[in-house]
Amino acid sequence: MPKLKDGLVKRGSTWSYVIRVPDPTTGRSRPLWVGGYPTESAAKIARDEARYLARRGELVERSQVTLEAYLTRWLDEHAMTVKAKTISGYREALTGYVVPRIGRIKLQSIQPATLTTLYRELAISGGREGRPLSPGTIRQVHRALRKALNDAVENDRLIPNNPALRTKIPRLKPSTPGQVWTMAHLRIFLASIRTHRLYAFFHLAAYTGARRGELLALRWSEVNLRKGTVTLKASTDVIDRERVTDTPKSGRSRTIAIDPQTVALLGEHRRQQDEERDRLGAAYMDADDYVFTREDGQQLYPSTVTQLMSRFIRDHNEPHQPGRRGHPRETLPPPEILLPPARLHDLRHLHATTLLRAGEAVHVVSNRLGHADPAITLRVYAHVINESSPLPAMAFAEAVARLDHEDDADDVDNADRDE
Repeated sequence: MPKLKDGLVKRGSTWSYVIRVPDPTTGRSRPLWVGGYPTESAAKIARDEARYLARRGELVERSQVTLEAYLTRWLDEHAMTVKAKTISGYREALTGYVVPRIGRIKLQSIQPATLTTLYRELAISGGREGRPLSPGTIRQVHRALRKALNDAVENDRLIPNNPALRTKIPRLKPSTPGQVWTMAHLRIFLASIRTHRLYAFFHLAAYTGARRGELLALRWSEVNLRKGTVTLKASTDVIDRERVTDTPKSGRSRTIAIDPQTVALLGEHRRQQDEERDRLGAAYMDADDYVFTREDGQQLYPSTVTQLMSRFIRDHNEPHQPGRRGHPRETLPPPEILLPPARLHDLRHLHATTLLRAGEAVHVVSNRLGHADPAITLRVYAHVINESSPLPAMAFAEAVARLDHEDDADDVDNADRDE
């Protein structure tokens, strides 16, 4: 049997070392053997480094776990600590784009170059039907992978460092919310749907900048018509075909003011809802007291209002007389002003850009939008905030002019005293 000397031993043609490390399950000391070194010197250097890292609690033992196995376990464990929508995004990014391509590689074999190659392949043919995957989606993949691998370093001690931190990712052009609609477009849109039972939903979306899910989770107990406020405490989404209600995206609730017109409109909407309740009687389902519901009181699905937005725009641009028995549908003349294609979320952007262009403080706009930090508002709407405006220049010039006027007045007073 080969003789062990100072933790080093030759086995066959290679050298091995052994050190004692604490067992993570029992806390007791146990031997850790590592071999495969070509020379005694190489094994000695590796042993000394292992001893140093073990004393610091940073030693990473060799593991055969694959990236796929680790990510699968990480997603399951992480699901208990983050929102359902967040973990759904992580799962889609990792199982959809990472695992099929590099999942079989051992976790400890993942290098920055491995991930750079992955991102390059995704950029070329990672999308549907072999089309390029957008830089934005690749960055989402990168963020999810970076977080998972960071836990592999910090919490699980499976790798010594995070290769995602040294990975080259595709350059992403700064995106800015496009000004799809003007205020004139908004007025035309709202006027065209004024008689629809969910008109108040689209009005409130435009006049508060609230997210779709926040409005769908809004309850009457969170609406104060006397004070003119709404409190957004939750958000509704559909994840894996199940409706999920959670806290807002920022993780905290917010109370925002609404104007008198919106107050009156919500009062009208509530009276309409009461009429629907009276008409259906026991068949009406209003246990959760939601502000925006189906006619039978059940909570709306997010896709319902999203699809309605598209349908409203199409109906405005392509007006028609509905067909009846024996009478086909009749196409009507188009309106003078057509509505450009827009998403429901664009009402939120229109609200923000309108306030910022009107000179509203960034932190006020940030609170209305429910951003976790005003810095997010600054970054997303920098193109609006940085627009050239004569107001700051005029304010500075007027301040200097006032100072010059005060100096001139002092000179006159001094001259009078000298005389």
